[in-house]
Amino acid sequence: MTSNPKKILFDTDIGYDIDDAVALAYLLAQPECELLGITTVSGQPIERAKLASAICKTAGAEVPIIPGLSDRLDGPIRQPYVPQNSVLPNWDHDSEFPETDVVDFMAETIRSNPNEVTLLAVGPMTNVANLFSRHPDTPMLLESLQMMIGRFSNTVGLPVSEWNAHCDPAAAQVIYSTSAPSHTSIGLDVTHQVVMDSEQVKEHFQHPLLIPVYEMSEVWFSERDQLKFHDPLAAVDLFDDSVCTYESGYIGVIRTNDRSDGETRFTADERGPHRIAATVKPNQFFESYFSVFT
Repeated sequence: MTSNPKKILFDTDIGYDIDDAVALAYLLAQPECELLGITTVSGQPIERAKLASAICKTAGAEVPIIPGLSDRLDGPIRQPYVPQNSVLPNWDHDSEFPETDVVDFMAETIRSNPNEVTLLAVGPMTNVANLFSRHPDTPMLLESLQMMIGRFSNTVGLPVSEWNAHCDPAAAQVIYSTSAPSHTSIGLDVTHQVVMDSEQVKEHFQHPLLIPVYEMSEVWFSERDQLKFHDPLAAVDLFDDSVCTYESGYIGVIRTNDRSDGETRFTADERGPHRIAATVKPNQFFESYFSVFT
């Protein structure tokens, strides 16, 4: 680890899409990362914590893992299951976790490291919204807020509402009404450009730390044929900020009664408080991502 590592608090819905596990493996392998804690969010948060534990144990890393909130702020859960927990019998993992309030844990971690913590949130924003509501001093105590959320252009073929925003739109509204340093969203319109098929994943995921991730990916690939590196792009961007270009502006969240609930609308304005990834260099991303697995 470098003498001045970047302190990361990782909030994740690991266990459905495989990209969360891919991002966690990167953070554990990144020598410039000091992972202060992992918090899980969305349905069956304890099962999600077990998957995070399996990857941490493979890496030989002792990282606090706190199961978080499952229900969204204002309605029934939209992501209840954790299909990748089917691999857990094959990997050493913790089954019991501290009975710590996840929001209090996040607040204590941030206050103990004022203006040094990057909150990397790559799932529904339920934990983060509760943190900002219950502990309103914490957003401005962050070094930065980095999220994989939203869709900010009219790219053909993408859902109107990105999944993390759709799973808790009310939480997304809280996030975008809260001021935080370097308030950055890595959206679906750039992450969908960073992709591998199942054969490419099999070829590249040979490092020991990526073996459990590859096994989890087989669950994912049983129903689809591509891995899009949504969450890993948000992670790599923290350590290689030339992978993406950015644009500033204002983001609002639109509520509906259908699958478009949680649509994020971006208005460009250099004075705006929100920063989005505008473009991505896929080849540079892959080079940066796999460079830590040596």
